Amino acid sequence: MTNPPKPASPTNEPTGLTTPVPSTTPTRRTVLKGAALAAAVAAGSGGLGSLRTFDLEAAAAPAHHGVFGYGVASGDPTGDAIVLWTRATPPPETPDGPVATPGSGIGKPLRVRWELAYDKHFRHVAKRGTASARAESDHTVKVDVHGLRPYTRYWYRFRAAGEWSPVGRTQTAPDEPRREHALRFALVSCSNYTGGYFTAYRALGERDDLDFVLHVGDYVYEYGNGPDRYGPADLVGKRDGIPATETVDLEGYRLRHALHKADPDLQLAHRRHPWITIFDDHEVANNAWSDGAENHTPGAEGDFLTRRRQAYEAYLEWMPFRLPNQHTVDHQGTRFFKRFTFGKLADLSVLETRQNRSAQVDVAGFTKTGGGFIPSSAPAVAAELADADRHLPEPEQLRWLEKAVAKKGRSWHLVGNQVIFTPIRFPGAALGLPAGDYLNSDQWDGYQADQTRLIDHLDEHDSRHGDAVFLTGDIHSSWAMDVPVERKAGYRSAGVEFVCPSVTSDGFYELVRASAKTAPVPTAVQTTRGLTTAVAATNPWVRYLDGIGHGFVVLDVTRKRVQADYYLTPVPTSGLPDPRVDPDVEPAYATSWRTPHGTRRVAPADGPVGRRHDEPHHRKH
Repeated sequence: MTNPPKPASPTNEPTGLTTPVPSTTPTRRTVLKGAALAAAVAAGSGGLGSLRTFDLEAAAAPAHHGVFGYGVASGDPTGDAIVLWTRATPPPETPDGPVATPGSGIGKPLRVRWELAYDKHFRHVAKRGTASARAESDHTVKVDVHGLRPYTRYWYRFRAAGEWSPVGRTQTAPDEPRREHALRFALVSCSNYTGGYFTAYRALGERDDLDFVLHVGDYVYEYGNGPDRYGPADLVGKRDGIPATETVDLEGYRLRHALHKADPDLQLAHRRHPWITIFDDHEVANNAWSDGAENHTPGAEGDFLTRRRQAYEAYLEWMPFRLPNQHTVDHQGTRFFKRFTFGKLADLSVLETRQNRSAQVDVAGFTKTGGGFIPSSAPAVAAELADADRHLPEPEQLRWLEKAVAKKGRSWHLVGNQVIFTPIRFPGAALGLPAGDYLNSDQWDGYQADQTRLIDHLDEHDSRHGDAVFLTGDIHSSWAMDVPVERKAGYRSAGVEFVCPSVTSDGFYELVRASAKTAPVPTAVQTTRGLTTAVAATNPWVRYLDGIGHGFVVLDVTRKRVQADYYLTPVPTSGLPDPRVDPDVEPAYATSWRTPHGTRRVAPADGPVGRRHDEPHHRKH
């Protein structure tokens, strides 16, 4: 098979699988010229609130329904608490006055009532209270409700200005002393609005068997609708970013989050399940590190740390995210990493690997800023990659994680993780690069002192301490793999890693197809499979790799095993070259992989998981 064309990166940005570049190589902003219109297209029309008029572009959505047009959400479930969220848009102060659209900074405070009940008809209310929606928080409302019962189903709603919100469904975590419950959740990442319809979210919203949704990053993307547009040209004018330009300030990030929250499929998934989330890079800018990013131009786009602070502010406003206690665990900056427990069955440590990471390793002729695919063999490069002073999570966070995975009393240590942890080498021939092995310096492979330290730590503690399962996104493709202690045949495994595909962002297939514009779709599919086969052959611990489908993974956890069911969009055909542009195409079951307890290896499973062995409590009083 001939080598695939030289695609852009499947790591989560439009320019990664970087070919050797001269100094005149276009920047990330110019790579997609010709793939989309250079001018922004305003949002289309849609249903409006009955008595209200909205500037659709400024409001970041084509449809609003009164006070609660952005829906409701819940998140960060523990055994006794849950975060409830909504955005309450206050009515205009005069009949023809301006509307307090997201990012506008206007609008009077609005008193919001909330209720949490044991039943969907709210005959048995468990908790109620009031909150205030203010311009200072973009009129978003977050309520952290405590004193709840573990593993219990609840319904919730809000009321303000004479209107009720949609009713949301949520539940507390299966963290009940002396009882082991079912644990099943979805893993998602990389939901680029301009990249396709959010039918993966719709499919999740239609499920009744999930305890929560775990989103491990790139919930929104920062790109605009011009030369930097990211996604299929077929969706220009149908799914355009708001604001139309790149998000670089508080108003822009608020609008981008509002655009996502206005999507009906995403609203459904939030309304039906609690979410546990963490950001990666695109919530700020592509390939970010502690004081910069590949997609940030100092001066022209302001100060990076100011931009990041405003991006984090919008994220915390618009997500059902509970900031963990800032004083009980050592950390640098703001502590976003957090942990959830599910009885003796498992815990879930959610990492944050952008705020304090060292700058990525760059190699002249291959990358410029922010890392990418670099040759791993040059002595100078190897020394920099192994530098013990370079970190992905800050040392305090790494110690926090090490302490957790060394603790006895849990069968499983689940790790919500942004970028691939497993050592991976990419053969140059498969990527259209000069011969040799390459690694992605934006992944853990680019921070090998931290990577080696954690692998060795896992290897030192046997299964009596619990087995580690890394749950990862970022690379827009589906993987199931062992974590080798040493990269060699006959390797010993220290844990396993399951990687979910993107919801919509370009994967290997789209990048191959974009590089070979005249190739028939079956040829692009075959080329993509050849690329992923070559990557798996170079890394024998990679047991499964698909670079074509988009969707999500369902994780089912029992004392005996963790199983990952992959739900993917169909293989493209000449009749449907890009399933992402069809609003009726949902991901469907594709394959299953599992790791039996004590093996620290992945193996094929016979089929998807069946019914849960128990259900959350439904209490009426």
